[in-house]
Amino acid sequence: MSVNPHQWRRVRASVPVVLGRLLDLVDDAPPARPATAHWTVADTMAHLCGVAAMGLALVRGGPPDLPVPDLLELRRRTTVDTISVMNAEVLRHFTERRLPALAARLRADVGEVLRAVDEAGPEHEVSWLGGARLPVTGLLAHLLNELNLHAWDIARAVGRRWVVDPADAALFVDLFMVDMTRRGYGRLLDRDGPVHPGTVSVNFRHRFGPEVTMALTDGRVTVAPTEPRPDVRLSFDPAVFTLMLFGRVSRPRAVLARKLWVGGRRPWLLPVFLRTMRLPS
Repeated sequence: MSVNPHQWRRVRASVPVVLGRLLDLVDDAPPARPATAHWTVADTMAHLCGVAAMGLALVRGGPPDLPVPDLLELRRRTTVDTISVMNAEVLRHFTERRLPALAARLRADVGEVLRAVDEAGPEHEVSWLGGARLPVTGLLAHLLNELNLHAWDIARAVGRRWVVDPADAALFVDLFMVDMTRRGYGRLLDRDGPVHPGTVSVNFRHRFGPEVTMALTDGRVTVAPTEPRPDVRLSFDPAVFTLMLFGRVSRPRAVLARKLWVGGRRPWLLPVFLRTMRLPS
C-alpha cells in the first residue's frame, strides 16, 4: 500500500517542531525531578535518546549507537509486555544523565533520522520490535508520539502544560498502529492465555483521516474491510486517545470529556479487543 503524500509531509514536518518545543521545555527543568512513577526528567530524556538511536539504526540498517549488550537480539524478541525490560536495559547501560548533553544528543540523532528517511524515501520498510514491519513514515509517527508523550510527562512534572496537536496524534494511529497491523506486527502483540473465540470487529474514526476497521480473530488482529455494522464503533480525539492508550488518561475521563465515543452493536467487546491490540502503559 502506497504512503499518503500528505501524511508523509505532515509527519516529516512535525517531528522537528515538537522536538524544538520539548528542548525548550527541558532547558531549565530539574533533571532529578520525577517525571513518571519510575523515571526522572533526565531518565526520560535518556529514554528518548535511546528511541532516536534505535530508529536511526533501523533506517540505516546497522547496530544502534548504544552501549547495550545483545541489543539487536533483545529488540527482536521484545513484545508489548516486555518493552519495559528493554527500556530498563537501555537506561542501565546508557548512563548519561546531564540534561544539556542529552538534549544535544537527541537533537543530533533526530536530525540524522530525518536525513536518513529523506534518503530512504517514505516507502522504505524496516523491521521494528518483535519483527513488526512498518514503513519509515510509521517509524517517524512513533518517534513523534514518543516526543509528545514524554514531553507531556515532563511538563506535568514541572507544572507546565503540554498540548498535543490532534492532527499529529492521528499520524500515530494511522501510520503506526494501522500500517503496522496491515503489514504484519510479528510477535509484538503475543500474549499468554486463551484467545477469544470468533471475531471482534472495531471501527476507528477520527476527523483527520479515513475510518478503518480492525478485526480480532483467533488472537490475531488484522485490518479488515469496513463493515456497516461493526461490533464496536470508536470515535475519538486522537490526542486524548493516544494518551489514553498509554495510560496517561483514563477511559472514563476520556468518555466524560466527550473525547471518546463508544458505540456499535456489541460495544462491551472493546476490552476483549484491547487486551490484544494494546500498548505499553
